Amino acid sequence: MALYRVRVTTGPYLMAGTLDNIFVTLVGTCGESPKQRLDRMGRDFASGSVQKYKVRCSEELGELLLLRLHKERYAFFPQDSWYCSCICVTAPDGTLSHFPCYQWMEGYCTIELRPGTARTICQDSLPLLLDHRKRELQARQECYRWKVYAPGFPRIIDVSSFEEMESDKKFALTKTAPCADPGDSSGNRYLPGFPMKIDIPSLLHMEPNIRYSATKTTSLLFNAIPASLGMKLRGLLDRKGSWKKLDDIRNIMGCHKTLTSEYVREHWCEDQFFGYQYLNGVNPVMLHCLSSLPSKLPITNDMVAPSLGPGTCLQTELERGNIFLADYWILAEVPVHCINGRPQYVAAPLCLLWLNPQGALVPLAIQLCQTPGPNSPIFLPTDTYWDWLLAKTWVRNSEFLVHENNTHFLCTHLLCEAFAMATLRQLPLCHPIYKLLLPHTRYTLQVNTIARATLLNPEGLVDKVTSIGRQGLLYLMSTGLAHFTYTNFCLPDSLRARGVLDIPNYHYRDDGLKIWAAIESFVSEIVGYYYTSDASVQQDSELQAWVGEIFAQAFLGRESSGFPRQLCTQGELVKFLTAIIFNCSAQHAAVNSGQHDFGAWMPNAPSSMRQPPPQTKGTTTLKSYLDTLPEVNTTCNNILLFWLVSQEPKDQRPLGTYPDEHFTEEAPRRSIAVFQNRLAQISRDIQERNRGLALPYAYLDPPLIENSVSI
Repeated sequence: MALYRVRVTTGPYLMAGTLDNIFVTLVGTCGESPKQRLDRMGRDFASGSVQKYKVRCSEELGELLLLRLHKERYAFFPQDSWYCSCICVTAPDGTLSHFPCYQWMEGYCTIELRPGTARTICQDSLPLLLDHRKRELQARQECYRWKVYAPGFPRIIDVSSFEEMESDKKFALTKTAPCADPGDSSGNRYLPGFPMKIDIPSLLHMEPNIRYSATKTTSLLFNAIPASLGMKLRGLLDRKGSWKKLDDIRNIMGCHKTLTSEYVREHWCEDQFFGYQYLNGVNPVMLHCLSSLPSKLPITNDMVAPSLGPGTCLQTELERGNIFLADYWILAEVPVHCINGRPQYVAAPLCLLWLNPQGALVPLAIQLCQTPGPNSPIFLPTDTYWDWLLAKTWVRNSEFLVHENNTHFLCTHLLCEAFAMATLRQLPLCHPIYKLLLPHTRYTLQVNTIARATLLNPEGLVDKVTSIGRQGLLYLMSTGLAHFTYTNFCLPDSLRARGVLDIPNYHYRDDGLKIWAAIESFVSEIVGYYYTSDASVQQDSELQAWVGEIFAQAFLGRESSGFPRQLCTQGELVKFLTAIIFNCSAQHAAVNSGQHDFGAWMPNAPSSMRQPPPQTKGTTTLKSYLDTLPEVNTTCNNILLFWLVSQEPKDQRPLGTYPDEHFTEEAPRRSIAVFQNRLAQISRDIQERNRGLALPYAYLDPPLIENSVSI
């Protein structure tokens, strides 16, 4: 008689425990154990519990290959969900085998787990294990299906597939709640207290291993409902018309002021702060260094000489690499929208900036359309106060549109959704790259589903607050993806290509490069441990299917994007993984976390403009300026959104935090510890620098960076 000791750990989460019966079967090279119920006196699988059991076999099973976990009905109790963290099995000879699980089992089902040692398909030779990999991926591909959201968009998850899955299907841990008819348009409707329509059916069906935890859901609702109802009760969400004076805007979110939002309110109209935001605001990726002016921007030296001062000229500053351009060409043909029954307007400006001898970046000239001419004046700092302020505000509106739709939602949310989908569909649980990437996909599919149900849906928040509406968003994102390249995706390459490596006080760049280097070092160690040569990368068919699916589904097979369709060397794999982890974590933090800080003072980030761009100078007044800014209800709806997306709900996991121990070998665990220590040092350096700054830059402080796109 052989005795195996089994230790089962239930996750510490709200409602993680179960009353259902749990059985286990051990499968080894020499046979398998009888299916045995795990049962002790009292409650066995309470949240956070660790329970020990004995499994008896007629003879030893040899090396353990699989562990089958069965969840079945207990007496008359209704079925419930169970979150199993891990199972440890001690063999008769004392050998300890770890079986990481870290997933929900919903309904009555069976799952099969492998020991925690990560293995590529090339390292498996037993038919049983090869068949297990194949069946696992087939089941996941049935569960997680691609869907075309709009032409030119990265493919997204098809949430309707979850309701079709049977709860007892192996490997597919699925939600079986009732589903509304997907063709029923009444599902897209208003809810009390919310200013926009919500696509209710799309939120009802979410596979349990990708949906928000109960803690995170509760936290999100507690952030959203009081703020929304507070504005509703004050009548702000229903009040149309212009603001009477600028100071009224400061009272919208009085209880949600931050150090940065107050700094923005005090300095928003200053040229130096306008330039600062191109470096350390929420969209720090727009600037390109110029060696010559484009023909579509006919600026002369006489125009900018008063700003440049004596001893230099425009050509000299171009030659010194001190002239930069922010070009919003992508907005030139974007569709426009109506809000409150009134047409809105969009500009496609070109903004020229100068790095002055004091190290400050300041605007030199602004042209509000892509075609020069008599109806497209070039606005200058020497113009009247209101003309120049209005021109800068038009640029800030363009910044809002490009940032929210492309820099933020397209290049982090949607692309990271595609990475998560490909990882779930093409890499089995035992694959080292699956183990590496899984923490960086946490909650991404859920938050994007929420966004599509509340922001991108017809009459959702995008239609309520932006000058381009949903149709403009679809155009902007598809156009953005068509021009997005691998160079844009990789921070060091992007900085080099844009010519911004030497600008002083560019904290986003400095902090980002440090974090990129830390991630790259960590990934390099993991890749080097599991892939000993370039050939081992090339021969991993699962890895090649993974990168091929990303190329096809995220970048629509566009060769000009420069994204890899296959990986041939260890170096290529390290770079691709580094870029994915960086964009899923640090880049998203950089472009998301400051939205309330920089947008709560609405004139600094107007979501729409109600008058066309001026075609002549000398006509702008305070009244015409206020009549151009968004109406009261539009402003409040947008600031409410800024507040919600800038508040990461509870159940957070900062960058480098891996409480789920998917890696069980000593080498990757050491690499994780080194990575965490390096991030801790980066954090100390950032905090030390910030103590000397009038406006601290903390968005890339590692403890404040979430591991994944989760809000």
